[in-house]
This record gives sequence, C-alpha cells and structure tokens, in this order.
Amino acid sequence: MLSERRLEVLRAIVQDYVGTEEPVGSKALTERHRLGVSPATVRNDMAVLEDEGFIAQPHTSAGRIPTDKGYRLFVDKLAGVKPLSSPERRAIQNFLDGAVDLDDVVGRTVRLLAQLTRQVAVVQYPSLTRSTVRHVELLALAPARLMLVLITDTGRVEQRLIDCQAPFGETSLADLRARLNSRVVGRRFADVPQLVQDLPESFEQDDRGTVSTVLSVLLETLVEETEERLMIGGTANLTRFGHDFPLTIRPVLEALEEHVVMLKLLGEAGDSGMTVRIGHENAHEGLASTSVVTVGYGSGDEAVAKLGVVGPTRMDYPGTMGAVRAVARYVGQILAES
Repeated sequence: MLSERRLEVLRAIVQDYVGTEEPVGSKALTERHRLGVSPATVRNDMAVLEDEGFIAQPHTSAGRIPTDKGYRLFVDKLAGVKPLSSPERRAIQNFLDGAVDLDDVVGRTVRLLAQLTRQVAVVQYPSLTRSTVRHVELLALAPARLMLVLITDTGRVEQRLIDCQAPFGETSLADLRARLNSRVVGRRFADVPQLVQDLPESFEQDDRGTVSTVLSVLLETLVEETEERLMIGGTANLTRFGHDFPLTIRPVLEALEEHVVMLKLLGEAGDSGMTVRIGHENAHEGLASTSVVTVGYGSGDEAVAKLGVVGPTRMDYPGTMGAVRAVARYVGQILAES
C-alpha cells in the first residue's frame, strides 16, 4: 500500500503528464502542486513509485511518466468523475433530443462522444436479447403476403415479409394481431417462444398453417445473429496522439476495424457500471497502448447495450469518465421516452 503522500505525488505526475505531454520532474511537481514537502522528499517518493512500477523513466532525462500500473491506481483512487458544466449538459440534451429514430440516436451519440472527449467513440446498438416487446404489427400486403413489424422498448424496429401458404383474411389477421400482442407486449424476448407456442391451436384448422409461419418468422427475428451491431466515430482523433503510440497507430486502427473485437471488448465490460481498461489490461494486442472507458445504457435500471471511448493511456480519465457517464444517462432517458 502506498502512503497518502505518495498517492498525491502519483496523482500530480498523472495530471501533469496528461496536461503537458512531457515527462515530469520533481522540481516541476513542487512548483506546480502544494505537496507540503521538500523537493528531496518528492524525489525520494518518486524513486519508490518507480521501484514499485507505478512510474517509469522514458529516457535519460530527469522526468518520469506513469505506467499502466500507475494509471490503474490513479483511476482506482479517483474520488469522483469530473462533472460536466451546465452548458455542456444542455448541449448534450439538445443534440440528442433531435434524434428521429434509433439509428439517429446511435449516430448522434457517436458524434457527440467523439467531440466531447476528442477520442474514438464506440456505441453498441441495443441488444435484442435484453429488450422487451413494445408492439407487434401485422399488415396485409396481398391476400397471401404479410408484413411483420416488431417494435422493441428501445425503439428498435425490425420488418419481415411473410409469404403465406394460403390467403389470410382481414378478420383472422386482426385476431392474430390482438392475441399475439396480448401475450408478448412488455415481455422479454427470451420468454416469447414459450408464450406463443400453443397459439396456432387456438385458431381454425385452415388458419393454423399461416399462424405457425408468422410465429416462425417472429421467433427467427428474435434470435437473429446479426443483432450485435455497433457504430464507431472520431477515428481521426487518434492522429492527434500519434506520439502516444509505440511506432505507429496502425494496430489500433486495425483493432477498431474489427467490430468482432470491439463487441467482445464491450461484452467483457461490467454490465452497467463504469469500466476502465488500461493498456495491457486490453486482451487484444492492437489495443495494448490504449485505454477503453465504457458504461452501460438503457431505458430502465438494466443496461441494454454499452457505449464508450478508446484513446491513448495518457488520457484525462476524470473528464472522459464524466462525459461517457453523462451521455449514457441522456441516451437512456431518450430510450425511456421514445
């Protein structure tokens, strides 16, 4: 365990290095921060921090920089995240309130996060597996052709065309629509198969084939593998931090292009609380020089997806965490009201 004074020295080193991009020396620390001790004591504290792997000397200068371990301790000991100003909060709300549908919400969220943090923003679409059914609509396009529209509690809309074995009358269609909604509205997707399995038997023999076909398409929609989608924005922000990445930013760009990698990364993060993965804590080799800050968002107490940012380990952690949390909160409110 580090003493509180050495923690203060580490905090000061992190803050100065993030702000100046320059290795931090003991003289600069005592001049910029009220540490209440002599430069000699600070030098001694820095030697201990270096011995224990919290800071390192990048070259022969007197300055030190935080290591992944140092950033980790800094984040773990954060008293709180940096709150956004009232103008920033109003700007977030105004920008997101203009969204017209789920795709627009996700697109605006990505742009907003990238602008606020000046990092790469990653937003996962709400997962169907965590959603509930808001409404199922059935429309007759032709005597033997229907359209199924599934609307989720997160505002996601899925449409499917259904070719029936025989013509299906408007009365039967209205009956199926009503019975289907009475069973599944407000219920979790995982519960739907069991809730509708005996539905065909409640219809006339001539209609059972069509009812079974409709239910089959509905259940396929619920379990589609293509549901896991995300949107990434602000990749150009990485060019501002070229010197923060060893040799080249190419491995980071390649990792970001692999959406499977990013979805796995989001999946490994905590369900709704803030997760910060620093440097080599990221399992994918291409992200070993980055930090990833993520949080869950949703229309209620449970997260339906995650969003966050990717940037260099030399990151304004309190500010970034504050922005990510605030945006997630507003997106959740929009989903709840949509």
